[in-house]
Amino acid sequence: MSPVETLVFRPASLPPLSRLVLAAAVRVVTWEARQRSRKGLRRLDAHLLRDVGLDPLTAESEANRRFWQD
Repeated sequence: MSPVETLVFRPASLPPLSRLVLAAAVRVVTWEARQRSRKGLRRLDAHLLRDVGLDPLTAESEANRRFWQD
């Protein structure tokens, strides 16, 4: 568990409103990272996709997912 997740999930560590704001910030950062990763997949050619263990169809499928989807 990351330090930020530890703060979010430790109930006594922060006041309720602070926990809520921090949880929202963590969610937004997670979404942004997913979006960046999926855009990066679009830029990789077939050779690089094979290097990371993906075929082009799987990479395209992942790249087309929305940022909020796991």
